[in-house]
Amino acid sequence: MRILGIDPGLQTTGYAVIEASDGGPALCEAGVIRATDAAKSRDMAKRLATIYDAVIEVFDQWTPGVVVVEQLYSHYEHPRTAILMGHARGVFFLVGGQRGVPVLSYPATKIKKTVTGSGRAGKEQMQYAIMREFGLAKPPEPHDVADALGVALCHYFLGGSPRRGLQSALHTGVNLKALLQDTEDE
Repeated sequence: MRILGIDPGLQTTGYAVIEASDGGPALCEAGVIRATDAAKSRDMAKRLATIYDAVIEVFDQWTPGVVVVEQLYSHYEHPRTAILMGHARGVFFLVGGQRGVPVLSYPATKIKKTVTGSGRAGKEQMQYAIMREFGLAKPPEPHDVADALGVALCHYFLGGSPRRGLQSALHTGVNLKALLQDTEDE
């Protein structure tokens, strides 16, 4: 099964396609979608159309079986940010709905804890965990790519077969006791 992980953004959206294999998760492709021309115009419709077109291209090339995005988090002091990010997330849900592919969300703390062992991991810690998991020569840049890979890996670890998830968790040094406790609590 192919998993499309997305780190939503209106300026820069990270995406990653991974595939479940007998040897663990395999990286198919990862990158960013930039709404540069649309962002300069400040036209929300153009930004969303740019994101939509790019996500459709990824779908056409990789035909994922599931899309996974980070859950929307809003601090009470910045509700506008959550509203704006909701627009971008809506695009991913729309594409999934049009293609008949489920779209799932995980909280950021769950993603970080699953991938690094700490729900409060920073951007750099996520990048190094991703680098180690996929055997990359250097941490993925920009951080949006690492975040998208983290979302996809989270689903792989929690949604894949228990045996594969356990093997991958052991490989990355994930705190299994905490991971198993978290999944039982949900």
